[in-house]
Amino acid sequence: MFFESSNKAGCIEVVCGSMFSGKTEELIRRLKRARFANQKLQTFKPSLDVRYSEQEVVSHDSHSIISTPISDPREMLKVDADTKVVGIDEAQFFDNSIVEVVSELANKRGIRVIIAGLDTDFLGKPFGPMPALMAIADDVQKVHAICVRCGALANHSHRLSKSEQLVVLGEKDVYEPLCRQCYNEVEGKK
Repeated sequence: MFFESSNKAGCIEVVCGSMFSGKTEELIRRLKRARFANQKLQTFKPSLDVRYSEQEVVSHDSHSIISTPISDPREMLKVDADTKVVGIDEAQFFDNSIVEVVSELANKRGIRVIIAGLDTDFLGKPFGPMPALMAIADDVQKVHAICVRCGALANHSHRLSKSEQLVVLGEKDVYEPLCRQCYNEVEGKK
């Protein structure tokens, strides 16, 4: 279970998984609970993520929370002094400086940092800073989608297009969640 920091000790929580697994939904749920508890919070997302909104973090099921789009993780260090909780969506799109930033927020400022992101890319490889963030986290929750082909738990984000670019923003028109077996069959790895 995740930590709900009520004292000066900060913590780092990571919610990770494939596309359509509920990562952003869980991030928003935790942030709304903190807001309900009257904890000052600030939420950030990569400025390149404009799929649903430029100013909000939005889940696939249309839940949302206001956020600040940023291109450099160090911008998060400008949080207000009375901020108790920082939310970060799509963390895989940031560079590795995010690891130092969240460490400072939690360790030196006593902030609860909640991070959501893809743990692997469309090739099934660890994505950006996510492995390092999981390594320093107090709590890691891996969430799963349902495989659209067989109904098993899905842990892969299969890209439907043939693009080789690492970052291709999209939804169900570009990605589908697959279990390990179906992913390997589709990718010819079996």
